[in-house]
Amino acid sequence: MRIEKLKQNYGLQVRLVHFPLHPETPAEGISLSSRGDDAARKARQLRMKGLMEIEGLPYGERTHTYNSRLAQELGKWADTQEGGEALHDAIYKAYFVHGRNIGDAQVLVSLVQSVGLSTDGARRVLEERSFKSAVDKDWAVSRQIGVTGVPTFVMNGHGAVGAQPYEVLEQFVSASGAVRTEK
Repeated sequence: MRIEKLKQNYGLQVRLVHFPLHPETPAEGISLSSRGDDAARKARQLRMKGLMEIEGLPYGERTHTYNSRLAQELGKWADTQEGGEALHDAIYKAYFVHGRNIGDAQVLVSLVQSVGLSTDGARRVLEERSFKSAVDKDWAVSRQIGVTGVPTFVMNGHGAVGAQPYEVLEQFVSASGAVRTEK
C-alpha cells in the first residue's frame, strides 16, 4: 500500500484525521440504488474497483452507504490502544468488501473483537461517546485546511487530494520536506 511504503521509505508518522463525508446519512444507511441510474452506479462501482485494485485493496459490490461517525469515534479510541491500527483495516473491509453497516454498534464491537481489542472498552466508548469531541476536532481541522474529499494528504501546510499514484505522493512528501531514509 502506498502509505505503508511512504512510511517505510521516509520514516513518516501518519495521523488519521477524520472527515464528515456524508454526515447526514441515517443510521440504517441509504440504498445505493437511490443514487442515479443503473448504468451510472455500475460505472462508479467499476471505477472504485479499479482504483482499489491499483492499491492492492479488496473491494466488494456494496448495496448501501452507511454513516461512519461511530466508526470514526471507535477508530480514535483504537488509536490509543496497543494494536489499534488493525481496527482501521477491519472497518475498511467490513464496509468496502463485505458491505456491513459500520454505523451499527454491534457490527463495530464484533470488529473490535476480531482484531483482539477490548470489547468492553469499545462498548463503553460507543455508549458514552467518549471520543465524540476528538472526532468533532478532526472535522473542524478538516474544514479549516479545506478538505473536500477523501483521501486527502496534508504535510507542512500543503495538500494532495484523491487517490494518487505512489510516485505523485513521493514527490509531494519530498517537496514538503521529507527526506528519504537510508536502507
